[in-house]
Amino acid sequence: MPRPATPPMSEPAPAVIPLPGPDDTDRLGAALAPVLRPGDCLLLEGALGAGKTALARAVIRALTHPAEEVPSPSFTLVQCYDGATGPVWHVDLYRLSDPAEIAELGLADAFATAICLIEWPDRLGRERPARHLLIRLDDAGEGRVATLAPAGPGWQAALAAARAAARGAAR
Repeated sequence: MPRPATPPMSEPAPAVIPLPGPDDTDRLGAALAPVLRPGDCLLLEGALGAGKTALARAVIRALTHPAEEVPSPSFTLVQCYDGATGPVWHVDLYRLSDPAEIAELGLADAFATAICLIEWPDRLGRERPARHLLIRLDDAGEGRVATLAPAGPGWQAALAAARAAARGAAR
C-alpha cells in the first residue's frame, strides 16, 4: 500500500505582539537581534509614526552598540552598520516612486549578504525577497501591536524570541 504524500510544511502562524509603550518596542527589537543572520530581511510596515524606525533602531543597537547613533534613513535612503554577525542595512523606501530605483541601491546583494531592515517595503515591487519576516505595526489603544508574519523557512527562532519578549513584558 503506498504511503500518503507528506504535505508541504506550512508557514508558522504569525505572532501578534502587544507594544503598549516605547520600551516594549525596544524589547522586541532586542529580542529579535540575536537570532538574525546575514540574509535575513525584516520588512517593516505601518503608517507614518507607527514605530518602524524605532523598531529598526532597537534591532540595530542590539546588533552593534547600545549607544549607536541610528538616524532615520529617510533622506539618505540607506544607512549601513557593522553588526556583530555581519553588515546591517537600514533602508527607508518612502521617497522612491519607481521600483527600478531599487536596483541602484544595491539591495539585491544586501538581501544575500546583510541583515536588512526595510521600511515601506511596498515600494519593493518585484524586488521583494521571497524569504522575509513582515512586521506590521498598527495602533492599539495608547500603544501599538506588531504582527510578525514569516515568508519562507527559518523564522521559528525569531517568532519564538518575539513571543518570549512579549511574555517577559507581561510579567
